Amino acid sequence: MSQTETDPKDDSLRLRARLRYLYHGSQPAAVKFRLTVIAVDFAIIAFFLASPILKNMGWAFYALDYLVATILAADLAARAYAYSDIRDWLKRPIVWMDLFILATLLFPAWLFNLGFLRLLRLWTVLNSDFFWRTIGARFDDTRVEGIVRALSSLVTFVFVTTGFVYATFLGHDGIAGYIDALYFTVATLTTTGFGDVTLPGSLGKLLSIAIMLVGITLFLRLAQALIKPHKVRYPCEACGLQTHDQDAVHCKACGNLLCIEDED
Repeated sequence: MSQTETDPKDDSLRLRARLRYLYHGSQPAAVKFRLTVIAVDFAIIAFFLASPILKNMGWAFYALDYLVATILAADLAARAYAYSDIRDWLKRPIVWMDLFILATLLFPAWLFNLGFLRLLRLWTVLNSDFFWRTIGARFDDTRVEGIVRALSSLVTFVFVTTGFVYATFLGHDGIAGYIDALYFTVATLTTTGFGDVTLPGSLGKLLSIAIMLVGITLFLRLAQALIKPHKVRYPCEACGLQTHDQDAVHCKACGNLLCIEDED
């Protein structure tokens, strides 16, 4: 091989090293790249929220849909290539959620009724190590992280359920548009139950029960994150207990002396 020719294997290794630097590095350039990716993620989530309205744009909506699919596919491919073990990467539930979201983008005419599940992207972003290593690095393993994760679960549930109600019951009693579906979801989730918008049949009743039960659970989880004393992640060397009170001197499980750093 002449000096002017490049080995494809070397090019592949350089590309993988570059992607690992961008997706996992701590240098300013890598952090700026990840901030850009996160900003694009939130723009994509905004598109998902507006999809029930934008779908009336016809071909322009499908053009946007495939543009978002291209961006998401490129991001997933880059993350997979930058990961040490692709098989291990594919075992992560968040990855399978993102792949399903990509499928709804690639086949919008066939899977649009499942398009409401695209809002799971909000949950996958706010619960990813990628997000917390970038924007949330200083808040990782703190009360802020717990609150954000609990809030993301609640907000994701609201909009995913709203999308399901809109896709399934549009045109039925009181559900004339997306706002009506959102109004019904929030009224049911908070157990307010005004009764001016109801869902017909046994499916509607079962869905209402599920929204109330899950909603109460998510509200309690958020309240717990807001109220309960914060614990720090510090594995005990003796028994392996992972979390302790911030001012703990001894492990509650085994009494071993701890040396938790005081960031103040």
